[in-house]
Amino acid sequence: MNTRFAKLTLATLISASLGLSPLGVMAADPAPAPASSPAAAPSTPAPAAQAEKTAKKTTAKSKKDKKAEKKAKKQSKKKAKAAQQPAAAQ
Repeated sequence: MNTRFAKLTLATLISASLGLSPLGVMAADPAPAPASSPAAAPSTPAPAAQAEKTAKKTTAKSKKDKKAEKKAKKQSKKKAKAAQQPAAAQ
């Protein structure tokens, strides 16, 4: 009987902790500050950091675009060379 009670207690504690964990996460997140409060001033560097991340993503996209363009040029050169070779053989 003690084993059953221990298992029930353990299962209750685990289910309660799983049920309350989202509430703990929400409690840990700070509430958004109103725009007129002085606490909003320190949050201005965050958009600047976000802008830097966006700029980095843009450069990453441009690198991908450059790579795709380079690959397309290389393939078109191969096709042009293949088209010229049979004409040269005639």
